[in-house]
Amino acid sequence: MTLVLRHSEISALLDRSEVFTAVERALADLSTGAAQNPAPPSMNGTEDGRIIPMVAQSGTSELAVVKVLSDLPGNRARGLPRQRSTMLVTSTRTGECVAMLDGRAITAIRTAAASAVATAHLARNDSSVVGVVGAGNLAVEHVRALHGVRDIESVVVWSRSADTVERFRESLADLDLKIDHALSVEDVVRQSHIVCTLTPSVEPILFGQWLIAGTHLNVVGAAPRPNEREVDGDAMAQSRVVVDSTATALSKSGDALLAIAEGAVDESHFDTELGDVITGRKSGRSTDAEITLFDSTGIGLEDLAVAELVVQRARAAGVGLELDLTS
Repeated sequence: MTLVLRHSEISALLDRSEVFTAVERALADLSTGAAQNPAPPSMNGTEDGRIIPMVAQSGTSELAVVKVLSDLPGNRARGLPRQRSTMLVTSTRTGECVAMLDGRAITAIRTAAASAVATAHLARNDSSVVGVVGAGNLAVEHVRALHGVRDIESVVVWSRSADTVERFRESLADLDLKIDHALSVEDVVRQSHIVCTLTPSVEPILFGQWLIAGTHLNVVGAAPRPNEREVDGDAMAQSRVVVDSTATALSKSGDALLAIAEGAVDESHFDTELGDVITGRKSGRSTDAEITLFDSTGIGLEDLAVAELVVQRARAAGVGLELDLTS
């Protein structure tokens, strides 16, 4: 039987602490070879749209996923989300279609969880101020995720919209954090121990000349396109960079590819995967003064780890629609 789950059902089932553990384990499996995550292709859609099939397989769970990600800038004019996705989960043992899932909630929460895993392994232990560039739903998810791995006392947030910042503040009221609205991205960087860039920026919005010794950055927001980025080459050159997948970063991360094209760094700057740091195969932060940067492109294996959790919880709770696709 195939389980079909809607966005609202998935959102109600997700537990952030479980997601953190699942994503961390999946990234470690990628490092040891227990999981596979090839770099995704990218196909032309209508207008400037791109269709990106993201695939991954886990020997631990005996599951595989195909997520079809649509990145459609033209949707903004239609009042629709720029990115949409649907996931198909398959048993690698029997070939059965296990589940069909809307990708919105899984993508947002696994993205924040990956940043939290990176922060847990790379940020200084005494980090207490989080800076977020962008104040939308992904920013809210990041603060919640980071709150679980460091003793966060305050948040510095920048957005072009004061209304968005106010909604951000209201969404995090239960955490009882001090939240300051910064006047600029530079102010965020200079005041924070951990900085998360969460914007759909095409040109750099954060520059290396602003960086402070000891900072950890999660560079997350730019679309998976080789010509779009949030940070400049100088920021990359100054940082100890860790990626979720080297193959994916060198095909889809504009932050990486444009820094290489400019001569700020070379490909070897991106040869450390987060899973290698988790398993101890490679080092992460070497000193308190080092600047670390997680270049988060997002990979299908993270989706698969969370999809497995969702399916288990849904079936235990009797949530969703079960269909026999072979009938």
